Amino acid sequence: MKVLVTGGTGLVGMALQHLVKEKNEAKEGEEWIFLSSKDANLMNMEETRAVFKKHQPTHVIHLAAMVGGLFRNMKYNLDFWRNNVYINDNVLEAAHEAGAVKVVSCLSTCIFPDKTTYPIDETMIHNGPPHESNFGYSYAKRMIDIHNRAYYQKHGRIFTAVIPTNVFGPHDNFNIEDGHVLPGLIHKVYLAQKEGTPFVVWGSGKPRRQFIYSYDLARLFLWVLHEYSEVDPIILSVGEEDELSIKEAADAVVQAMGFEGEVKFDTTKSDGQFKKTASNSKMFRYLPEFKFTPFKDALKETCDWFVANYDTARK
Repeated sequence: MKVLVTGGTGLVGMALQHLVKEKNEAKEGEEWIFLSSKDANLMNMEETRAVFKKHQPTHVIHLAAMVGGLFRNMKYNLDFWRNNVYINDNVLEAAHEAGAVKVVSCLSTCIFPDKTTYPIDETMIHNGPPHESNFGYSYAKRMIDIHNRAYYQKHGRIFTAVIPTNVFGPHDNFNIEDGHVLPGLIHKVYLAQKEGTPFVVWGSGKPRRQFIYSYDLARLFLWVLHEYSEVDPIILSVGEEDELSIKEAADAVVQAMGFEGEVKFDTTKSDGQFKKTASNSKMFRYLPEFKFTPFKDALKETCDWFVANYDTARK
């Protein structure tokens, strides 16, 4: 079994590396290859085909994508659509050509319809348009589900996808403008602490999110790779009861970082989608005993990592 991971140096890729290389959680005899953008431009079919031909993977974990937080998505919907469609089409076709028997792609809860009932589950993906703020990325990711079903219908390939909620952890992108909400909050608190300025949270703080620790997600990815045999996607998430408001998340960051300054909310900034509450009942039917790292513990580990690696962290 030879596993090729695209996006192998990103947030989830580094968490997988941690489990496979440091915790020895791969199965005996498995070979793991972690690709970065330096190895191939996956928007180019020839480069993608060449790297798959070189490594001849039997299994693929497809994490590579153009990603960003709310404000970057709002600005670059066309780029998010085109770049991700190219990447996904090239990776799935190159995997098929190389004879890979299984591909696990990574989607996002933003693919779900904006107007919907809650909690959302795996059957609701195509029930309506996604939120307007990031429709380019959302539709590009949503199309992987169509793609997977088509490869199964025509070639019998078990190409599937996981749908995590908001992922965070060490090696995240802590860029304040372009990153996701939690790493952005962590970076802002760090700077406010250093400069003696207020900690400013963008938006009202009212929207709600479920957060999953990257190391927990990596453990679930290994299970999907080895055990999950459906083509239909599966949501990987903490429970509905663990959903937090952005204000609660910001308060938790303040506590984890030991910040004692003023906290303000800039309500001139967009809130984005109010909630995306996802059900993890399908996952728990398969894994009734799975235990998530408590949010405050995972957040503290992430904050400590960021402070210790500030000079080299992605910002």
